[in-house]
Amino acid sequence: MAYSSISKPSLHFNVKLYTGTGSTQSITGVGFQPDWVWIKNRSTSHDHILTDAVRGVTKDIRSNNTDVESTDSNGLTAFGADGFTVGSKVNINNSGSNIVSWNWKANGAGSANSDGSQSSTVSVNTTAGFSIVKFVNNQSYTTNTFGHGLGAVPKVILMRSLDSAYNWDVYHHKIAVSKRLILNSTSAEASSTYMNSTSPTNQVFTVKSDEFDTNDNCIAYCFAEKKGYSKFGYYKGNGNADGPFIYCGFQPAFIIAKKYSATGPFHIYDKERANPFNVVSGKLVTNAGTAEAVGVECDFLSNGFKIRASGSDFNADGTDFMYMAFAEEPLVANVGAGIPATAR
Repeated sequence: MAYSSISKPSLHFNVKLYTGTGSTQSITGVGFQPDWVWIKNRSTSHDHILTDAVRGVTKDIRSNNTDVESTDSNGLTAFGADGFTVGSKVNINNSGSNIVSWNWKANGAGSANSDGSQSSTVSVNTTAGFSIVKFVNNQSYTTNTFGHGLGAVPKVILMRSLDSAYNWDVYHHKIAVSKRLILNSTSAEASSTYMNSTSPTNQVFTVKSDEFDTNDNCIAYCFAEKKGYSKFGYYKGNGNADGPFIYCGFQPAFIIAKKYSATGPFHIYDKERANPFNVVSGKLVTNAGTAEAVGVECDFLSNGFKIRASGSDFNADGTDFMYMAFAEEPLVANVGAGIPATAR
């Protein structure tokens, strides 16, 4: 049994749907004060908008392109005790649009961290294995290291410059550290020295200084695995509608998956954007602002997920896929009632 010390994952990660109004509105029901909010308009083609408490409200970056950070007074304007407030920005509050938000808890605006060769600002939730790291690229050195605050080795890092139009770098521990994926692209894994071929440690991650421009402000979202709450692994496709089963040790609430040995998008699925029973549908992709597509893809089970589609982007025969998964509830928690999870 995969016992977990996190009996209620929704206190650390949650999915919240809402309908746009075109004017300022407060979104509640998240269950905690979020520190990283990723929002996508499901109904129409608009960019993804990502805002976090370290960079501050009204500061936008986008998963689907290389646009530098922008400030929009009509964007996400406040983090609240149970959610957040949005202005009139169409990406996140278009009148009548169905919108999804994915919310992670860190620890507010963060504090200085001196674990690396260069200082960083870190907002960290060690219980859930998540940190937001803001740092400045220093080209006076060949490489720089930055503290991430997790106290555990991160298995996934999403990283990009805020000041220059560079791609999103994706580190995943199942892919060689000498290679990378790009969040805003469908590209397969490719050789890269962005982390100087150096795996992260329980204190720091490495950045090759010429990866970004001199004195660029940069952001990194770092994730360590927590039993019964998060899992960052891989599976091999079989090209069949009776696809592989992937064990996570929990009932998933959210999954991102991408084939990394060939081209294809990062797919996003979650527990809310479909009917309350299997199969889970409602596909979004990180590399494009396209509206939600509906299709049969996977089942969310009590202890993992099972692929229910033969499509090449999610289940190509003999192809390796990476995934990130967060729990709706653990298979068994070792606190509270300890009642086993069930499928949808």
